Amino acid sequence: MRKYIYSVFVFFFIGSITAQEQEKEMSLSMQEAIDYAIKNSYENKVSLNNIEAAKKRKWETTTIGLPQINGKVDYQNWIKQQVSLLPVAAFDNTQSTIDIVEEYFDGAVRNGKEVTTPTGFIPLRFGTKQTMNASVTLTQLLFDGSYLVGLQSAKTYLKISEQAKEKTELATREAVINAYGNVLVTEKSIEILENNKKILEKNLNETQKTYDNGLTELENVEQLQITLGNVESNLRNAERLKEIAYQMLNVSLGNTIKTQLTLTSTLDNLVVDNTDLSLLAAQFNIDNHIDFKIAQNDRESKRLLMKLEQSKALPSLSTFINYGANANSDDFNFLDSNQKWFDYSLFGVSLNVPIFSSLGRSSRTAQAKIALENADIRLEEAKQKLNLQVERAKSEYQLGIENYETAKKNLALAERIEKKQQVKFFEGISSSFDLLQAQNQLYTQQNNYVQSMLNVIAKKAQLENALNIPLK
Repeated sequence: MRKYIYSVFVFFFIGSITAQEQEKEMSLSMQEAIDYAIKNSYENKVSLNNIEAAKKRKWETTTIGLPQINGKVDYQNWIKQQVSLLPVAAFDNTQSTIDIVEEYFDGAVRNGKEVTTPTGFIPLRFGTKQTMNASVTLTQLLFDGSYLVGLQSAKTYLKISEQAKEKTELATREAVINAYGNVLVTEKSIEILENNKKILEKNLNETQKTYDNGLTELENVEQLQITLGNVESNLRNAERLKEIAYQMLNVSLGNTIKTQLTLTSTLDNLVVDNTDLSLLAAQFNIDNHIDFKIAQNDRESKRLLMKLEQSKALPSLSTFINYGANANSDDFNFLDSNQKWFDYSLFGVSLNVPIFSSLGRSSRTAQAKIALENADIRLEEAKQKLNLQVERAKSEYQLGIENYETAKKNLALAERIEKKQQVKFFEGISSSFDLLQAQNQLYTQQNNYVQSMLNVIAKKAQLENALNIPLK
């Protein structure tokens, strides 16, 4: 009975863990997927962390010019104290001095005679065996050109991080649109292939019966079997791609790849929503484009770098004041209340003036100036490339819409042709080869139609990024 109760407990415990570990389910439209990814995608989370790090770095730079307080405690214990030599001549010629000399030199003799006048050195140990010193120092930077430039650089670094976040959000929008569209395209392809399979199975079944009755050739049956086999193979591949497409969408959203997703937007509705010819006439303001802003910030960082190198030729001024106390003893009794401590305090000002660096500073300044000139060139290049990117994106978007309309018409024509060929084939007017050609043409147009739908959605997202249209 005890084993039974234990087994039941383990069963329910494992069941509860399994239930907790089941992946969550989500139902998302295209816009909901974009909004979700902006908050939860991996890249956006990293961008937010980078902004926080930039804020901390800015404050770190600011604190360099604020008062700094440091405490210090030093403890020293002479295992064997150092000996100092004092010249005997520094003492008067008294009997006590002579006794000290004789004690250390053991009755030293000079030139065979006893020394009556002290000469040589007396080895002595000064101080106590143990010492302790405790101090607090306040330092304040009064002027440093590098510090002022550093403050400006920290602000620029924060702005770069914020702009990188904006850039990441735009890239996330485009990635989610493409991933969402790929899922819908895969599902649409599966739907078309399943329908083609049903039609082929019906045709093959009817052709097989006709052949069994001796009214058609075996080649017609085999031709349909080949076509059906190809469709079945493509269907299995599309089903595998569907699973991968969902996993890719989950990665774009910031989910685990096993998260169950239900997409509420349809491919047909997305094509209608993303067909907006007014975008082709939209004015492009390059000053608001995130890539141009990033290029401007890169140029600003190079300007500050040159300014930093120039500031290194300026003097720096700082001041400090400290307070401390030290104690001396032959034994470790520094924590005793009767231990004698001796206070001290010091105030100072330090002026550091760069005088000559063998032209090292001017060389670094020249390099920074060249880097600034290169940044100006890159800024102009970015301006021209962004204008070209907009024109190309508009052209590709317009082409995408036109290709969609053409694919839609071609699909309708291919469907009618294929149906006519089916009728002719079963009436014995056309061959299986003619039917095969019509079917292959239909399948090609079906694929073109589905891809053109995805292309309209993707090219609009690309144009919105080129125009730097903000997120909704």
